[in-house]
Amino acid sequence: MKNGKHAFPTRIDQHRRPPQVIRYINRFLDATCDSSRRSILELLIPPDGQDSPDAYELRAGEIAARLGLAPSTTSEHLRQLLNLHLVSARKEGTMVFYRLRNHHLVLAFHELLEALETHYHSHDSLHEQNEVDEE
Repeated sequence: MKNGKHAFPTRIDQHRRPPQVIRYINRFLDATCDSSRRSILELLIPPDGQDSPDAYELRAGEIAARLGLAPSTTSEHLRQLLNLHLVSARKEGTMVFYRLRNHHLVLAFHELLEALETHYHSHDSLHEQNEVDEE
């Protein structure tokens, strides 16, 4: 330490994000804290073998039915995801189709969820094994 300060900058100082990026990260995390919105995003990930992520889309009613949500609730969640530019909508007659707009970001988030699931599943298994060993 020199004069009460660190001799080198802290990691957070070196990687400071612009305020608009921080706001977007916060909005994204806030939106994905809701389990229904997370489920919608995961539902819109194309199944394996799908040629183009841009070609995979679902109707709002189909999303609601698959998730067991009321249509009005689903519409509100989709509106929030649209506002964040995570999904896009296409209208055909009276039907509205939704697909991922930022496929890369949603896939990265999906991989994070899978990694968390794996981590906590193995953590829970280890915790259960320790309880058995203590008996």
